Amino acid sequence: FPYTTLFRSLTKPVLFPVMSPSGLTMTRNYPFKKVEGESQDHPHHSGVFFTYDMVNQDGFWNNTKIPPQIKLVKVAHVIKGKEGIITATMNWNGVSGRTLLKEERKMVFIPAGNQTIIDFTMKLTAQDSTVVFHDTKEGMFAIRVAPWLKEKGHTGKYLSANGDETEKNVWGRRAKWVRLQGNDNGKVAGIIIMNHPESTNYPTYWHARGYGLFAANPLGQSVFEKSRKEKNVQAYNLTLKPGQSALFKFRMIIYEGNLTKDQIDQEFAQYAATK
Repeated sequence: FPYTTLFRSLTKPVLFPVMSPSGLTMTRNYPFKKVEGESQDHPHHSGVFFTYDMVNQDGFWNNTKIPPQIKLVKVAHVIKGKEGIITATMNWNGVSGRTLLKEERKMVFIPAGNQTIIDFTMKLTAQDSTVVFHDTKEGMFAIRVAPWLKEKGHTGKYLSANGDETEKNVWGRRAKWVRLQGNDNGKVAGIIIMNHPESTNYPTYWHARGYGLFAANPLGQSVFEKSRKEKNVQAYNLTLKPGQSALFKFRMIIYEGNLTKDQIDQEFAQYAATK
């Protein structure tokens, strides 16, 4: 694989590349591959990733060098069949070298005709010290999309479960799902991110940007509320004492063809009913 050396130096695990059922590229190639016409901003935005910037004093989001690092420790299961399943363990290692958090991640890949569904479950457990996730917009479950899917200057357009449209109205608000849909050379396709009701601080806030970052961030509460000029702003500051855990669950749907809000609402209801 041509990117093996680069992958070994990653500051976090990523899922890359992400393709639609017929082979449309949904993720930006950079920083793994330089493609003419693609932007090269924010090199820490790579594929699909799960991380956060203010974990105690360590920033796991913006860093492009190690340390800190979310280090893959073990791939426990790779199961092939009607559904593909990958389970893995990661350590969130701070600048000091200490492991702050242990992450248990499960990814279930479900082919569904003109859709590919990926269910993500991440459990973060504090190790031998208290861990505080300070409120910041820089997080948490994210994908950096291909240029054609960007809202700014391209064909993409955000839609939330609340009926809000465009980055301006989606960013910083809570919603149980958000869709980003565009047109690649005449072919309509998109990405939906859903937040499961069992997930921490549901429904999540959205750090959805027109330049191509599409992120769900349940932990940046006070930052988003301040930006929205809401009253009675409350900091969330998720705090885990040693041995305590927090659960994060998301569904990503990569689809082709147009999906309406009503259709997505129906799909969300099915997802919300799963355990």
